[in-house]
Amino acid sequence: MSDLFISEEAATAEEVAAVDAVIPEADSVLIIESERLVRGGQARRNERRHLLLPALHALQHEIGWISPGGSNHIAYRLQVPPAEVFGVASFYELFRTDDPGHTQSVTHICVDPACRIAGATALAEATEAAGGKVHASPCLGQCERAPAVFIQGRGEPDAVPADTEHPSAPIHQDPDDLQLLTRIGRYDPTSLDDYRGIGGYAMLAKAIEMGPDAVIAAVTDSGLSGRGGAAFPTGIKWRGVADQTGRPKHVIANCDESEPGTFKDRILMEHDPFAVVEALTIAGLTTGAENGWLYIRGEYPLATERINGAIDAARAAGLLGDDVAGSGKRFDIDVRRGAGAYICGEETALFASIEGYRGEPRNKPPFPTTHGLFSEPTAINNPETLINVLPILEHGADAYRGKGTDRSPGTKLYCLSGNVAQPGLYEFAFGTTLGEALADAGGVTGNLHAILMGGAAGSFVGPDAMDLPLTLEDTREAGTTLGSGVIMVFNDTVDMTDVVVRITEFFRNESCGQCVPCRVGTVRQHEVMVELSEKGTLAAERSQLIDDMALAMGDASICGLGHTASGAVQSAINLGLIGGSS
Repeated sequence: MSDLFISEEAATAEEVAAVDAVIPEADSVLIIESERLVRGGQARRNERRHLLLPALHALQHEIGWISPGGSNHIAYRLQVPPAEVFGVASFYELFRTDDPGHTQSVTHICVDPACRIAGATALAEATEAAGGKVHASPCLGQCERAPAVFIQGRGEPDAVPADTEHPSAPIHQDPDDLQLLTRIGRYDPTSLDDYRGIGGYAMLAKAIEMGPDAVIAAVTDSGLSGRGGAAFPTGIKWRGVADQTGRPKHVIANCDESEPGTFKDRILMEHDPFAVVEALTIAGLTTGAENGWLYIRGEYPLATERINGAIDAARAAGLLGDDVAGSGKRFDIDVRRGAGAYICGEETALFASIEGYRGEPRNKPPFPTTHGLFSEPTAINNPETLINVLPILEHGADAYRGKGTDRSPGTKLYCLSGNVAQPGLYEFAFGTTLGEALADAGGVTGNLHAILMGGAAGSFVGPDAMDLPLTLEDTREAGTTLGSGVIMVFNDTVDMTDVVVRITEFFRNESCGQCVPCRVGTVRQHEVMVELSEKGTLAAERSQLIDDMALAMGDASICGLGHTASGAVQSAINLGLIGGSS
């Protein structure tokens, strides 16, 4: 390589073995296509660079950090500048670029709102007093069992604590009322035979029989929209990719749910992994994509294990591979594990992460349906969106629209947490009121003070919102959002200023820093909230600064992080949850 190494350090034998197990030996730097075409250089490097993230994970797992010698070996094997290897490694929360010494594991304890009000601070202090190494972590996606803990081990699998590693299915509803959660608890999530015994993979067979056009028509007629927050029509997205010809195509399951308060996709992957794999396979065959990717949070060890097991079992049964279920079509799935970066839930940042770059968003257009992963046509959906396709194909679009409202058909998953009697994952038809949802979860513990809708990127509503119908249109008209389905409840014992300060700290830390409005705006916003916590009041000019920052970030930020970073703050001020005046 012509690039200078960061240091002269060489990888140890253990580091070499860990990295080489992930990066296969290249036959040649050059590929001779024909007498007239030889590929090499940057094009050849790009074909292997997507292995950078798995290589970093392998190194971190083996020695507990990303060492200079190990980085140099990764750079050599992938023909990537060492400075870029370090740049990617230092981008992620879970990778350590400083030598941890003899520390064998790190205990990550969530400090975001649901865990904050459930005793996270006391848990961290007790863990440190017992000699543990604690890392204050953003949301770990375990809000229903707060305070949440994730143990990142060295040379051993990462894990959540033993008493929560295999939780019972957190479903409190009548199975007859469910269509997305109906399989949970009815089969062994590690057994393909069990899944097929309750009708699993029947919808893949039906999709093959119907053909791509009929499947897309059914999804379009159903009115299914994305469940990650943007609510883009799924049928339009799939049609956009299906209509592309002459280039490789991709479908992606975006399982990087990092929105504080969200844990729905984790539960789907832990308890219904085969449904996620089946639905992604249907998406691939329908759009004509041969390449499937499942990008999952690095903090989800059990879900990762279950998903990998489901993919392996499906491949062994001929349900993935060169001839999917006898269809004559090829489709397979690669799993990519994230490493702790909220921004990678944004679709273009996720593409960059898979490709081996820092997870920084890209400007649109061009849009993913024409220029997505590797600049090729890509359809990306989260697990909840994908598994909606199964009941649509089973019962038809008209039956699917029989639940919900005309503009918000079907059902939605909601993550209830905080000061509620039975935190957990719930499924309600669109149109269910907020009060009905809380009642189904056992009601509020204490006196209701505020509810955070949609997560940190959402907004607060007050006790007077109990009659609010949970639909895309009604929440939008009320000035709030369903977002990813977060309903986080706070009673009147909670210090709301502390909660909002933490939300602004979250966005300050998670901004990728690529664009000025977000990079500066999130910092200034946090500064104002810290000032409020110290003074107890918010001067009018400081409140105006919050509004000015929100306007700048909303208008000029590259991605949704900047667009939504002020929603919770502004709503908390407007509702009188924080501040006062001076």
